Amino acid sequence: MTSRPAPRSSSAPSGQRPPVPRARRIWQTIDGAAGGLPLDLGLYAFSAAFAGITAVTSTLPPHRAWGAVAGIGYLVAALLATGQLLARRRRPDSPLAGTTARTAITALTWTTTALLPLAWQSAQRSAGRTDRAQEEVVVVEHSGARLIHDGTPYLGHDAIAALPPGEQLLGYTPYQPGMALFGLPRAALDTWWTDARVWFALATALALALAVRALRNSSGSGSGSAAGTRTRTDAALLRAVQAATVLPVCALTLATGGDDLPVLALCLLALAHAATGRPGRAGLAVGLAGALKLFAWPIALVLLFWAVTRRAGGRYAVGAFGLPAAALLPALLVDRDALVENVLRFPLGQGLVTSPAASPFPGHLIATGLPAGRAVATGLLVAAGIAIAVHLLRRPPRTAATSALICGYGLLAAIALMPATRFGYLLYPLALLVWAPALRLAAPDGSSSADSAAGAADRA
Repeated sequence: MTSRPAPRSSSAPSGQRPPVPRARRIWQTIDGAAGGLPLDLGLYAFSAAFAGITAVTSTLPPHRAWGAVAGIGYLVAALLATGQLLARRRRPDSPLAGTTARTAITALTWTTTALLPLAWQSAQRSAGRTDRAQEEVVVVEHSGARLIHDGTPYLGHDAIAALPPGEQLLGYTPYQPGMALFGLPRAALDTWWTDARVWFALATALALALAVRALRNSSGSGSGSAAGTRTRTDAALLRAVQAATVLPVCALTLATGGDDLPVLALCLLALAHAATGRPGRAGLAVGLAGALKLFAWPIALVLLFWAVTRRAGGRYAVGAFGLPAAALLPALLVDRDALVENVLRFPLGQGLVTSPAASPFPGHLIATGLPAGRAVATGLLVAAGIAIAVHLLRRPPRTAATSALICGYGLLAAIALMPATRFGYLLYPLALLVWAPALRLAAPDGSSSADSAAGAADRA
């Protein structure tokens, strides 16, 4: 394990921890109130309302089906959280209100609001329902079949043009080649458990479990206050896992589409390895994510700056950029034009059809409502990217927590300014921002003081 470099000097007096930023203090106050139970209750109650509204008003059949099932799951979770609050009021140290019980309710909620709707819709789809999956599920499964038969997951320009107009959108595969692996089971056997979403869920669960394990094993090791650090880390990890699983934007996405969840989980695993001082493993994890989808590449770039501060840039870059390059090479050799058509032209709006993504974020509103609006929105997006790049060059992140915050706020800005984007992409910045406290507590030396000092140096 690589040792931490000595942090730069900060304004805190010698022997004292640097002051905690105001935003972090506010979050700690809200998250820690009554053992985290009021925020749990608020999360589940809001999610139940969201699911109910989705079931009634959504124009997408898979979303309506999700809301009908998930609404009940969230409502049960809200009732259980209410019971926990009552138990804690009677007995503050009641095990019914502790982190273990909260974790059990979170697992139950993920099962009833993501896994159960996923399995139900997969079974209905296998039985012949054609309205029980979003288009990306079909696209990934078709790409898996093409990978087997043609050696590349992509159709070329001429092949897409030959499709009926209503099917040309599904002819595009705007993912990296690795995503086609999730379509291989369906290419081999047509049944409910070969649905690509099932394998998205398995990959997501595995990556999140590995991330939690890495952070829990690191927290408190070699410290006199190991038990206290472990307790705080467990509470922070629970909140982080909730942000990646039971938030409606995550549960809905996994049950109806799902391709973003393994990408997100692998990025969180990369940050967990970064927090525990393992740049090589961090590179492998984010490299796997980058071999699936472009959304992981900005996170890989931010973590590269972190790795350079640890004098481990080369070790990190081998996995972070070598794996995506290796995934692209076969498709490039088989049909370069098809790769360019799907991975570059289509996302840039230069394909035969355009992406239907049209969530009402500022970038989309500018692109559709102003003269030359698309150019204006693109210019704002580029300006935001340049600003983040300048910040990284001037103040490279020295901790995984700071890296997560930069990624979270950066992706939030990008999603807001993209001319065409989806509401579901918010799952990336939300999860990254909520994971930061858990990353901060998982310093390799067993305390959060080193991470706090380095964080202060980032802000200096």
